[in-house]
Amino acid sequence: MKIHFVTLGCKLNQSESESMARQFRLAGHQIVADPAQADISVINTCTVTHVAAQKSRTAVRRAKGAAPTARLVVTGCHAEIAPHDFPVADWVIENSQKQQIPARVLGDNSEEPFQASTPTQTDAPISRLSALGRTRGFVKIQDGCDMHCTFCLTRIARGPSRSRPLPEILDEVRQHVDDGVQEVVLTGVHVGAYGKDLDTDLGELIRRTLRETDVPRLRLSSLEPWNFRMEWLSLWENPRLCRHLHISLQSGSNDILRRMSRAYTAEKFAEKVQMARRLIPDLAITTDLIVGFPGETEETFAESVQFVREMNFARAHVFPFSRRPGTLAADMPDQVPHNVKKARAAALRVITDESNYRFRASLLGQTFPVLWEQGDRRTATWSGLTDNYVRVSAHSTRPLHNQILPAQLTLLSDTGAEGKLVSTEIISQARNAC
Repeated sequence: MKIHFVTLGCKLNQSESESMARQFRLAGHQIVADPAQADISVINTCTVTHVAAQKSRTAVRRAKGAAPTARLVVTGCHAEIAPHDFPVADWVIENSQKQQIPARVLGDNSEEPFQASTPTQTDAPISRLSALGRTRGFVKIQDGCDMHCTFCLTRIARGPSRSRPLPEILDEVRQHVDDGVQEVVLTGVHVGAYGKDLDTDLGELIRRTLRETDVPRLRLSSLEPWNFRMEWLSLWENPRLCRHLHISLQSGSNDILRRMSRAYTAEKFAEKVQMARRLIPDLAITTDLIVGFPGETEETFAESVQFVREMNFARAHVFPFSRRPGTLAADMPDQVPHNVKKARAAALRVITDESNYRFRASLLGQTFPVLWEQGDRRTATWSGLTDNYVRVSAHSTRPLHNQILPAQLTLLSDTGAEGKLVSTEIISQARNAC
């Protein structure tokens, strides 16, 4: 059979979709990019904002329209929160059962009604999984959340925090390496919370992954400030660990952070960022920001703006606050009007775009290892990512796909940089080729 995937939202969803895709492949089925060809369509939904929820509903309608006779599977966080939004689906399957979807749809033709359940253990894949044919693979190390941020549905959609066993993760990383993947991204709802339920931690997982596997590059997905330990910074002495930390700030105002029930202050956040930058040269610090949170005044917004300026982020995702039913923030007083939220988001994006430009400009003239991903034969142009997450394009008449080769950054492009190859010798563990 032919299976089509649509994945919305975070890298954790992407990791889980890749896991399901591998299971289908191992069972002898084909993954297709065209939904019209599908016998089965799997829609992995997101509900982090009302926009994400709407995109999830639209994706399901489009999949049904593209292949009316295909069986439709809907899963992910919006399917968990609002299963009845998807009456056209053959199956609506909760997050805790996501990795059982291939076995379920291949071996069960019934249409069982959706019944939400609370996950009681780690959602471990039923077989080794990898992103076959890709340059980068996503490995889920942890799921769920024990925090109670007032704006977030994740704890409701994903359940309490739980970690996968470390040997299981190492096996999956090795499988990715065997499949030729050059970079593995460790993903989860709160990556920094890994191991609290297993008497270990993220630092030990990173150390063992670098020591016990041959993965050329290892990257972390989003971290929370309260989870990140300063002693982990020494791990970046290993050049295989990518110099990129995505640490969610959400607001630079302590008053708003308290309203959000975030477990840190702006000052503590800045302290961690400053130490990381001192110890890791050319480190990219990226973040998430929410504007227009209930009770955000012109004064607290100005505080946040000033703090964001000082942090000089390499990149930021800026979101207007989205009222999510079931969260405390949805019913808070002093809701900010939509037009004000929109204007504040636009203003903050100007600031973060400027700091993104400055970060990229600071790297010009230097040489970085680039994992080359996509090429255009007509123009002989290739595109790839540095370890500190800058998109680089370069000219090459030879194929570069899935190779780590050094390039000198020569010019800034609209969103990345242009570069020139300085060597055709593949980099496996050397960070800089200067």
